[in-house]
Amino acid sequence: MDRNTLYPIFLKTANLHVLIVGGGHVAEEKLTFLTKSSPDAKITMVSPMFRKGTLELAAKYDVTLIKDWYHEKYLHGKHLVIATTDVPEVNIQVYNNCRAMDKLVNVADNPPYCDFYMGGIVTKGNVKVAISTNGKSPTTAKRLRQFFEEVIPDDISQMVQNLNDYRKTLKGDFEQKVDKMNEITQKLVEKV
Repeated sequence: MDRNTLYPIFLKTANLHVLIVGGGHVAEEKLTFLTKSSPDAKITMVSPMFRKGTLELAAKYDVTLIKDWYHEKYLHGKHLVIATTDVPEVNIQVYNNCRAMDKLVNVADNPPYCDFYMGGIVTKGNVKVAISTNGKSPTTAKRLRQFFEEVIPDDISQMVQNLNDYRKTLKGDFEQKVDKMNEITQKLVEKV
């Protein structure tokens, strides 16, 4: 039986530097997902060419574009790297360079060369749900994302804010506060 052993984390991309290697369709797709979820992300792209849509997104989100072929020097100062070129040898070189420099890397559509996957993401205000299929089926992640976008209410962010405000008024130690918050939120998971 397969098991998803990935550990989900939520990155503060405004504090990190992301490099996307490539300027084609896949690079634009990765840039689109990154900027949609994290509009304040610090992103640099390097490629000898960029699609029109990439240029537009780059201007809108202050993405740094470097019109050049990939070189290891572009990894300096970067925390996360996404390789999206249509030249497998270049992507493998990016991977090997990242491994040597302890950088986290994702080689698009090549799971053995990925330290992380970019899963489906649902955002409703302060609530963000990430979906992973362990790199096996991006289409399933997409369908699950669409499902959760429909079932999670648009006003859930207000509920989160109200609960946060209430939590600040609670007295007692951490365990007592957790017990009270669990009591209040139990109705969210009870069967109707």
